[in-house]
Amino acid sequence: MKPLALLISLCLLGASNTLLAADIKNGKQLQQKNCMSCHDDSMYSRDERRIKDLSGLRTQVQRCESTLGLTWFDDEVDDVTAYLNKSFYQFK
Repeated sequence: MKPLALLISLCLLGASNTLLAADIKNGKQLQQKNCMSCHDDSMYSRDERRIKDLSGLRTQVQRCESTLGLTWFDDEVDDVTAYLNKSFYQFK
């Protein structure tokens, strides 16, 4: 395997392992406390979603967190991402 492809694979594997260890319950609490101020759950289940994969979902969670000035730790971003993925997106 080429060095760049190996590096990308390792990064993706690390990201997926992080989400496997995420706290779904905490993610739900954070989402309901913070995200519902801008939109309701229909945002995640609409037909024309902008989010197409798990990486894009995490990026969007980070974008929203930053916009709201929440200063979450990476594990909190992972918790919300994992909750949204499990509850709405169901990416592999």
